[in-house]
Amino acid sequence: MIPAMSPARIVYVGHATVLIELDGVRLLTDPVLGSWLGPLRRHGAAPPAAVTAGLDAVLISHLHRDHLDRRSLRRLAPEVPLVVPAGTGAFFARHVTGEVVELAPGQSHRIGAVEVTATAATHEIGRRGIAAAPVGYLVAGGRRVYFAGDTDLFAGMADFARGLDLALLPVWGWGPTLGLGHMNPERAARAAAALAPRLAVPIHWGTFYPAGLARLRPLPLSEPPREFAARLRDLAPQVTAKILQPGAALSMRES
Repeated sequence: MIPAMSPARIVYVGHATVLIELDGVRLLTDPVLGSWLGPLRRHGAAPPAAVTAGLDAVLISHLHRDHLDRRSLRRLAPEVPLVVPAGTGAFFARHVTGEVVELAPGQSHRIGAVEVTATAATHEIGRRGIAAAPVGYLVAGGRRVYFAGDTDLFAGMADFARGLDLALLPVWGWGPTLGLGHMNPERAARAAAALAPRLAVPIHWGTFYPAGLARLRPLPLSEPPREFAARLRDLAPQVTAKILQPGAALSMRES
């Protein structure tokens, strides 16, 4: 059974997977839904089946395995369209039977009552033998939601995001350290200050972690969003940080 839909709601499923419900449209970002991913293990409850029910489209930001999990794609209804970075359509067509829509930064695609526009991102994606740039997405309807995907802070990030209601910003990764092309809590707070949304939700944290490491180095599983919120209070107190545990929901209408 699909739960009643809010006019503007998100569910932070975990890592970079977010269910966006806006104007009667259900979109799922970068679905990674299993209990493990290579050497990584999920912390917390598995996503409920309702997360993938009645989807209107799936948005894929890039091809790294913690954003593109083919096992998770097979759990989706076969007719669900995928919106993917330009240059990756042939790859996805080999693995799914539904429509595949390629978008380069600045290009848009309408899904029901909302318009999805790909945005630039800065992230190394040398994977799967495909040379394609990563993207984020701006979802615009009665509210405006920016999903950053996986990116570092870059000049011009705020150019496409005027009047944002919500920014979904990565604040960490899946291990005790971060590689190039990622935002840490401080850089994510600087991004939120530049974007100036009404609400900012930290994502890409607290979900996957190397097996057995949580007992030795647990802080990366819990501290990044708190540090993000603290830095944001200093840099842009007009932006409200909302920390959601994996599985929690937020209504944009009520916040």
